[in-house]
Amino acid sequence: MSSLTDVQAHALTEAQQRISQDLLTALDAFYIPEPLKGAVYHAVMLGGKRVRPALSYAAAALKPNTNYAAVRRAAVAVEFIHCYSLAHDDLPCMDNDLLRRGQPTCHAAFGEDTALLAGDILQSMAFEILGSRLFDQGPAVDSSIVLKQMQILATASSKMVNGQVLDIQAEGKHVDQEALENIHRNKTGALISAAIMMAAVTIFDGTDAAIPKLREFGLAIGLAFQVQDDILDIISDTAMLGKTAGKDQQADKSTYPALMGLENAQAYAKELHDQALNALSYFEAEQAAELLNIVQFLLSRKS
Repeated sequence: MSSLTDVQAHALTEAQQRISQDLLTALDAFYIPEPLKGAVYHAVMLGGKRVRPALSYAAAALKPNTNYAAVRRAAVAVEFIHCYSLAHDDLPCMDNDLLRRGQPTCHAAFGEDTALLAGDILQSMAFEILGSRLFDQGPAVDSSIVLKQMQILATASSKMVNGQVLDIQAEGKHVDQEALENIHRNKTGALISAAIMMAAVTIFDGTDAAIPKLREFGLAIGLAFQVQDDILDIISDTAMLGKTAGKDQQADKSTYPALMGLENAQAYAKELHDQALNALSYFEAEQAAELLNIVQFLLSRKS
């Protein structure tokens, strides 16, 4: 994995440290028999950029937050869903990959059956965490906020699966940009947007103008993340990525560089990041500093 520059480190390393401890606390709260327990911890605790939890924390920083326990639970829940999706995506029946975050994939280490079940239980655990009082240090979070968070995450999880189906169907085909964006707004973008919105509902009322601005930001940054992923699959290497480079081309997947060429894909990633920054301009720069740092990291990331 690539090292972060000092500026980029400021955007993510603190969030990575926070979520790492909260993920362990959450995992330890469940009884899981072996070997499933080992597979679950393997799927969750091998590291990664932790972009989704970082976005949850950064969105919460837009306004002083009295519901920070709900944000911490949201960050754990969204990362559980992300890790479940990776465990399933790597299976032989899907992307058939043996390397993830520089380590053996879940099924390579624990077998296909256990990896499948690890993903299954992580999905249900995510919603258990949202409905729990983990991290509470005061009065319980209003149940209406918890319900909103569950609805956001459930919708995003369904979209993610739908996007994966569309992605598989597009293999070996040359789909147009509208179809490609439909795949990735679901497969990748929905969960990234959910990470932002699950924090947003803890600090803003549904009628607040900040909500559509954050939704606009989430849509732009979510798609930009996937475009950059497609680019990195071509220009980076396995050691840098922590996963097998060139897999998209090997599987004849529909990607942005394949559709529009590498240079145009890079320009499009920049355009999407500019859209994200424009949405954030609604907020004071000091308020949105954490989100702005993450945007800059995502544009310049090498893995």
